[in-house]
Amino acid sequence: MLNDPGQWLAFALSGWTTTWPTQLLAIIWILWVMSWVLASFWSGQTKKHVMTWDSLKYRFPILVGAILFLPLTGKVLGEKPLWQFGSLGIYVLACLVLAGISFTWWGRIHLGRFWSNAITHKEGHQVIDTGPYGLVRHPIYTGLIAGMLVTGTAVGTVSAMLGAALISLGMGLKARMEEGFLTAELGADAYGSYCRRVPMLIPFLPRT
Repeated sequence: MLNDPGQWLAFALSGWTTTWPTQLLAIIWILWVMSWVLASFWSGQTKKHVMTWDSLKYRFPILVGAILFLPLTGKVLGEKPLWQFGSLGIYVLACLVLAGISFTWWGRIHLGRFWSNAITHKEGHQVIDTGPYGLVRHPIYTGLIAGMLVTGTAVGTVSAMLGAALISLGMGLKARMEEGFLTAELGADAYGSYCRRVPMLIPFLPRT
C-alpha cells in the first residue's frame, strides 16, 4: 500500500491531476505556508485580541473550505476536473497565484511587527495607509482570496472550487470583524477616515 512518504505525497497531489504543471500550484502553496509560518515569529507584543469564540464566525468556513480545497479530498471523493488547462494555461494561472501571494507578502512586510494571524491590537498599533494599504485595507486577504480562487479554478473540481469560495468567504468575514475591532481600538476618527478613503478588498472599487 502507501508505505513510502513519497507515495503519500504523490497520492495527495494526484487529486489535482497528475501533470507536473498542476502540481506546481501545490508546490507554490506549500512553500508559501512554510515561509508564512516561519515568519510568524516576527510580530509585536499583543495588547488585546478578539475572543476565540467570536473568531469562530470566520474560522469555521475557512476550516471547512481548507478541507474541501485539499487535493486529497478530491481524490477520496473520486472527483474529475470539470475542465482541463494545457501547460501554458497552468503556467499563466501559476503566475496569477504568485502575484496574489506576492501581494500578501508585500502587505505583511509593510505591516511589520503590527502583523498578527489573529485579530489583535498590537502595542503601539496605528493606522497604516501606505504601500499596499493605500490600495486596499486588507492586502493580505486580497492576495489570498485571489490566489485561492485562481487555484480552485485551475484544479477544476467542485470540491476545490467550493473550498476556495468558503475560504474567501471566511477571509471576508474576518476582514469585516477586524474592521469593527480596529475602529473600536484605534478610534472611529482615525480608522473610519481610512475606511472612507481606501477600498476594502478590491482596488479602485467604491469605498465600503
